[in-house]
Amino acid sequence: MKYILVIGDGMADNPVAELNGLTPLEVSRKSYIDKLAEHGVLGSVLNVPEGFPPGSDTAIMSIFGCNPHFCYSGRAPLEAAAQGISLSPGDAAYRCNNVTLTDDETVPFEEKRIVSHSGGGLCEKQGVELVEYLFAHPEFKTLADRAGMCVYPTESYRHIAVQKQVDIKGLELAPPHDHIGELVSDNLPKGCENAAVLTELMKKANELLQNHPFNAARRNEGKFPGNAIWFWAEGTAAKLPSFKEQYGKTGAVVSAVPLCHGIARLTGLDVIMVEGATGEVETNYEGKVKAALNALETHDFVAVHLEGPDECTHCGDLKGKIQAIEWLDSRVVEPLCKALEAEGEDFRMLILSDHKTLTSNRQHDGDPVPYIIYDSRLNTQAGLSYSEANGLKGKYFSDGIELMPSLFELN
Repeated sequence: MKYILVIGDGMADNPVAELNGLTPLEVSRKSYIDKLAEHGVLGSVLNVPEGFPPGSDTAIMSIFGCNPHFCYSGRAPLEAAAQGISLSPGDAAYRCNNVTLTDDETVPFEEKRIVSHSGGGLCEKQGVELVEYLFAHPEFKTLADRAGMCVYPTESYRHIAVQKQVDIKGLELAPPHDHIGELVSDNLPKGCENAAVLTELMKKANELLQNHPFNAARRNEGKFPGNAIWFWAEGTAAKLPSFKEQYGKTGAVVSAVPLCHGIARLTGLDVIMVEGATGEVETNYEGKVKAALNALETHDFVAVHLEGPDECTHCGDLKGKIQAIEWLDSRVVEPLCKALEAEGEDFRMLILSDHKTLTSNRQHDGDPVPYIIYDSRLNTQAGLSYSEANGLKGKYFSDGIELMPSLFELN
């Protein structure tokens, strides 16, 4: 028996006016996923525990069986673990996004607005050029050294900054993707003395990046410039329970997102990197499927994470979100199932969204999301397609940590 988890990040939604009151899941052409729902177990699950802000960090931790009430110390430490960054007691990690703020140097920093949480979708080392320039620039380096901060670039816009021996108790940082179009002044760091240090760094970064040659070229191409950085997802060193000790299964994770890599490493799962996997709607779907099938030759379990639906929603791209869902169906779920069926392999598959990402405001939402558990040996004849409304008709899990035992038939 093989076990597969497929996460369509943020694909669940609320009814959308532009879709005549339907959701992207309801209007998307996803015949294979609907087939699995009709023959499997369909229900809903609350992945984000009460009291936690809705996001992939707590939601995906829950799905993997890590109770955020006991394990969560912030998102950035999970992503730091993905890069093999070791945090000492007293250190803090942050996500350091390339972002786009109002592209007018005459507007004061605090009066600018957040235009893009990803610098207009920087990828393939584009963001590396900007953060390396920034942290090497004498003016910025002086501030960073004084703050005890260094940066660990990634190939997308998602970098990690580590600050040595700092007190972040009470610190509040705003996720940029949740505040698109809002004023910088309404979303600056707050809550402790270190907030002013982070704000000074962000302000200086905008000043230095505004006229960087890379950004001038972006403007000439009609693209958003990566003219600022944004700190968020603060946290201290994380420790997660062993996946194998909890479930008795070996496993691997296929994803383009550092958060998933970090959760995998901290739970003892293998991390599989796929060339051309971007974390966007345009990604190497076929490469991810191949990697997942290869992993199942030597592992009991594999997780495949697709970030596309979430990214499209944050960018206000409703058409792209629907396309991402349809490609998850036709280019991931269908070929995975057909390959296992052709090999005569029995399998159980869990398909779900980690959280809702709402088209109405481009933000995450912590409401229950629909899931499917499909068993190739069984036919439940449930007869319902995969949607938010139909999920509410099935078995409800009040805590995402109950999902994995159900996938493995342990409860």
